[in-house]
Amino acid sequence: MLMLISPAKTLDYTSPCPETATTQPDFMPDAARLIAILRNLSPAQLAELMHISDELAVLNTGRYQSWQPEATPDNARAAVFAFMGDVYEGLDAATLNAPQRDYLARNLRILSGLYGLLRPFDLLQPYRLEMGTRLANPQGRDLYAFWGERITDAIAALQPRAIINLASEEYFKAVKPRLLDCPVITPVFEDFKNGKYKIISFYAKRARGLMVRYAAQNGIREPQQLRAFDLDGYALDESASDAVRWVFRRNITD
Repeated sequence: MLMLISPAKTLDYTSPCPETATTQPDFMPDAARLIAILRNLSPAQLAELMHISDELAVLNTGRYQSWQPEATPDNARAAVFAFMGDVYEGLDAATLNAPQRDYLARNLRILSGLYGLLRPFDLLQPYRLEMGTRLANPQGRDLYAFWGERITDAIAALQPRAIINLASEEYFKAVKPRLLDCPVITPVFEDFKNGKYKIISFYAKRARGLMVRYAAQNGIREPQQLRAFDLDGYALDESASDAVRWVFRRNITD
């Protein structure tokens, strides 16, 4: 079973985190090619391309210039500790014990616009490059063209019996499920508010991380075991679910 999540825009390179064995991203040469393209962009061009503020554009222009073809503990941090966002708040990987972190290393991958597919303890240098960015490159007009089928091939090489898609639509579009010889299950998290169940982005993102945490804490091996997920009051709604779309619901109590 392989769980897929998205990266986060916000990064954390200062908070304490456990000492753990780290690895180099598999697609470093590809990342270097993208960095070479990004280095040719001025802050103004980057701001327009990514729809970000001038301040963020200057920050990321500097990041691209500082990026190195080899990541080290001096210029990088394990991806699962570096990303800081709702999903990673729910996962809270720094509080997992060593066997649970080993579980993440085997069963979790992070989709990335720059790095393609990351293991949780791959060393990550600071960057910003969302998968949906229309960055022209030799393979085409955007990052989906750049990555082509390589992310899917890397996933297939792991021979998972099932994919648990906890990534956003933007990032999962880089995966081609038809080329995978296994089912793809997408958990959906809904909250009851204003008289109906609906996806509330903040809560749904956090719940994705919570599901990864639940899997690690319980050593989940079979997808069906995830149907018992119950953190933060969520429970599977069988009537709203089907074979590959599992809907977990809860009532918000303010």
